[in-house]
Amino acid sequence: MTAVEEAAAPGPVVLQPRQLIVTLYGLYARERGGWLSVAAVVRLMADLGVEEAAVRSSISRLKRRGLLDARRDGDVAGYALTAEALEVLAEGDARIFGRRRAQEDDGWLIVVFSVPESERERRHRLRSELSHLGFGTVAPGVWIAPGHLGDEVHEVLRRRGLSGYVELFSRARVPREEARAAVPRWWDLDALHSRYAAFLDRHAPARHRAHPDRALDPAEAFADHVRLVTDWRGLPYADPGLPLELLPADWNGARAADLFAELAERLAGPAGEHARRLLDA
Repeated sequence: MTAVEEAAAPGPVVLQPRQLIVTLYGLYARERGGWLSVAAVVRLMADLGVEEAAVRSSISRLKRRGLLDARRDGDVAGYALTAEALEVLAEGDARIFGRRRAQEDDGWLIVVFSVPESERERRHRLRSELSHLGFGTVAPGVWIAPGHLGDEVHEVLRRRGLSGYVELFSRARVPREEARAAVPRWWDLDALHSRYAAFLDRHAPARHRAHPDRALDPAEAFADHVRLVTDWRGLPYADPGLPLELLPADWNGARAADLFAELAERLAGPAGEHARRLLDA
């Protein structure tokens, strides 16, 4: 699934309707062939507190971005995920739900690229893709990521037509002490720490509502689950699973990942049942 813009400060989670719609399609449309009726999306989004006008406007934006196609099922108007959207969601599944954490033995993946000035647009696209994949910056034209991302990076760059502009060096070695000193330069750990802290604060109430000793309200579980996944899905890209040995002792990313996994497991079942009732209405 794709990354979201995320507030860095604690407080009520503020998510754009289009972000919530992408999550709905990722969670519930693929099991139905990738298509949802407009009326069904409006019903689902109403349970998230989003009005119909905002839903229709957001669907139009996603269509313009090439993520949804307008299709009818008989007399019923709806939208289906495009091939591009299905690829993006499949890529996101491993990051969002896989909880992959690099080990030092994985080494590092180093990307060196040079794009001619005449192809500035491709250079911008390449930088955007590397940033989205979670790479840190060593120097201009030299980017680095944990080695366990190698297969994903190869595949994404190949599909985007960018492989010819890069040299990839897999399983590169950096001594532990050098890596520990360099990681805060390669990634903005302070910003990541703040984002994780905000995530933990925002979803603490959902943890209380989802306590095993408390009966879950299906509509409440649905709203909590969709917001949880939408809010989380950018973080595994911003933090590409850096080895814990190289992170500060008070690193809160592991606690945030544990909270996401705990809530996703508890909420997914009742949330899915509620969503399917609305989709079949």
